[in-house]
Amino acid sequence: MAVLAMFAVSCDNDDEWEDMIPETDDDPTMVQLENYIFRPGVMPATDENVQQLRVPEGFTVSKFAENLGNPRILVVSSTGNIYVSDRMAGVVRMLQDTDGDGTADNDQVVANIEEAHGLAIHNGRMYIAAIREMYRADMNMDGTLGQPQLLADTLPDAGQHPNRTMSFGPDGQMYLSIGSTCNACDEPNPLHATIVQANDDATDMQIYAEGLRNTIGFGWHPETGEMWGVDHGIDWLGDDEQKEEVNQIIEGNHYGWPFIYDEGKYNPKLHPPGDTSYQEFLQLTTLPEQLYTAHSAPMQMAFYTGNQFPAEYQNDAFVAMRGSWNRSTPVGYKVVRLRFDNAGQPVGFDDFLTGFLINNGRHHFARLVGVAVHTDGSLLVSDDTNGVIYRVAHQ
Repeated sequence: MAVLAMFAVSCDNDDEWEDMIPETDDDPTMVQLENYIFRPGVMPATDENVQQLRVPEGFTVSKFAENLGNPRILVVSSTGNIYVSDRMAGVVRMLQDTDGDGTADNDQVVANIEEAHGLAIHNGRMYIAAIREMYRADMNMDGTLGQPQLLADTLPDAGQHPNRTMSFGPDGQMYLSIGSTCNACDEPNPLHATIVQANDDATDMQIYAEGLRNTIGFGWHPETGEMWGVDHGIDWLGDDEQKEEVNQIIEGNHYGWPFIYDEGKYNPKLHPPGDTSYQEFLQLTTLPEQLYTAHSAPMQMAFYTGNQFPAEYQNDAFVAMRGSWNRSTPVGYKVVRLRFDNAGQPVGFDDFLTGFLINNGRHHFARLVGVAVHTDGSLLVSDDTNGVIYRVAHQ
């Protein structure tokens, strides 16, 4: 379905995007955007569909577990237990492969928490983030969890982005991503569209970085210790706008949302606050290090530190791309490899696990969310559409 959007009327020069956006309100603004809604139909994850999935030479892909409901975020304990959240069901499951054959043979619910989504393991405890609440539970010897303890219940309301994610940095501090409530707006709560930092008991919560629309996937480079995240771009700016962003997350920095995006473009729908001009706000904005195809919807990210994949994969990151809906031709529906150079800087993307779009893009059989490195060095990937976790291994 095509949607045509027009804002205001007339401008003297529309040859360049920046020229269409006046620095002040003295001149009119006109931008014409053509938008689409296209949601591929859903097909089952049959053996036939799974067999046509594509991975690089030397790799294999198979189902690790299925019939899991809506599996989202994945974490793996040091003992090889796999934990996965299901926000819709309000549960955290534990999966185990006790015989080491690459398939889960034990599946049990280990926590019941409404809207449970973000997961992290720190100092032998499981941390679970819901929309407004943060919990912590002891991890028993058999991998099950003790009674979750409420640490905080004052996180802001969710709006458009209820999927909190968290991790612990090299400094031992908790980092929590809080997405925006909207596509592009001036948020009333300063905690929205941020990554916050807190102690491991969720006390002393402070804004660490802001202007991040929805950075579900983030982590620290294994060698440099620098923090990186992949942010969702704004919808309704056309097929190719706004691109997804790879940002180095630095304390105190602002990453532009909702006023500045990509490599310094102005959002025509919103003017910077107060008397600030676009150019002045641009000077306050940290621009992305890499861009990726608009509307791909990046989800969880995991740096590879396992010992199974070839050496060139070490310290690169894998990102699940959930897939588009706001685009005439679907993109995403895959796992990509974000390559880093020897200095720990991102240098580009490669497809890694593809083939979930079928029938010339008219159907799909997975929208991917979670990625995690198993203790055996394989990569686990969750799909919350057909309830499958896939396993990518190297022979």
